[in-house]
Formats: sequence, C-alpha cells, structure tokens
Amino acid sequence: MADEEQTEIPNIVELNVGGVFYTTTLSTLTSEVDSNLSAIFSEKLKLKKDAKGKYFLDRDGVLFRYVLDFLRNQALVLPEGFRERDRLVQEADFYGLTNLKKAINEHVSTTTTTTTVLSSKRGYITVGYRGSFAFGRDGLADVKFRKISRILICGRVALCRDVFGDTLNESRDPDHGISDRYTSRFFLKHSYIEQAFDMLQEQGFKLVASCGSGTAGGSAEQLKPGVDLEENRWNHYNEFAFVRD
Repeated sequence: MADEEQTEIPNIVELNVGGVFYTTTLSTLTSEVDSNLSAIFSEKLKLKKDAKGKYFLDRDGVLFRYVLDFLRNQALVLPEGFRERDRLVQEADFYGLTNLKKAINEHVSTTTTTTTVLSSKRGYITVGYRGSFAFGRDGLADVKFRKISRILICGRVALCRDVFGDTLNESRDPDHGISDRYTSRFFLKHSYIEQAFDMLQEQGFKLVASCGSGTAGGSAEQLKPGVDLEENRWNHYNEFAFVRD
C-alpha cells in the first residue's frame, strides 16, 4: 500500500509484522530509546498501514514474537531446540536492539555449555523401524530391496539431538517447555538404518540389545487403500537399544 501520512500514534498499537498480528503499547515499542524500532514509532516517519489500519512492518512476523517478549520483560526466553539464532540476530540488528543481540549470544553460550554437559553423560537411545521387502514379478519377494517406511528414535531429547542433529524430525513431538525430557515420538528424515547406526557409533554409543517381530505371514486383516497384499505379509518391526556409559 502507499505510505500513510504520519499521525499521532495511539498508546495501544496494533501491528502487522510480515502478516502476523500483534497488539502492544507504544511505551514497549520505544522502551529501547536508542534503537531503530524506537525511532520508527517516535520520530516523524511515514509508517505503512495494512487494509485494516494496522501499522505494517515488512519483517519476519514469527520472530517478532521474541523481539516483543524481550522488550516487555527485558529477558530472553527461547523454546527448547530453537534453531533460528542467526535470523533472530538479523532481526535484532535491523531493529537496532543491542541488548537483545547481547542476550541472544549469552543464551547460545549457556545452551552450548548445558548441552555439552548433558551429552557427556551416559544414556540410552532406542532405534526402531517397521519394514518390508519390495516385490517383483509373480509376487516374489526381492530381498535385495529392503523397504523402511520410518526410523523411530526414542530417548532423552538432549541425547537424541546431540547424536542425530539436523537429520532428526521433531514434528510429532513439539516442545513441551521441559529442559531435559524424554520422548518416544522422534523419527529421522531419512530411511537409512545403517546411517543411524554410524551416527550412534561416532558419538560413543554401543548396541546392547535388539528384538524383532516375525513377518505377518497369513494376516487376514483388512488392508488400507494402496497397500500391497504381498508386501503386507512381509511386514516386520525391529528395535535396537544403544547405550553410552
């Protein structure tokens, strides 16, 4: 939209930051008097407004949550496993919030130290997978083509992240706000079981136990649409327990 004429900004400010809506006070936005954000809302600048009359900032709307929270409380609280540090630093630079940038760097230092202490402790990680075999002509199993739908990861969250890093998918078990919790709902972004084993070995884990189910054989249960009958008969589940002591 075209720039609006600057008028008196109300004490209660409604914002549209990159498509995410916020409501706060003018005093909160201008609390860091030497910041660019304070200048935007205190000097005679032209501010854009959206179709509903909210002041518009063309920035990351999700990350602005942490910017606003810091201004309100003068303390930085980030969720467990926060992975957008560099982008938040970028937002702090844009808004000229030097205290926020300092808090981010201090938070990273503290988190790294805590993770290092946790990762040096003993612990267990269980790896499980459900698999089958690909089938070729005449309904014959081709055992050279193993099919794995998903590799499940169970254990203490800090250990799982330490071992698997960016290959870990946490979408089924979002942050619960507990700093050192356990989970049984993580899985990997790939389906290579040997890669998972290699990563565990590199972090000092050893296999201590395993178990597996037999194939489904003559299972007569009703199949879901798109599931091959022969492959379903060869379904099996395996679990492997690893320990670092």
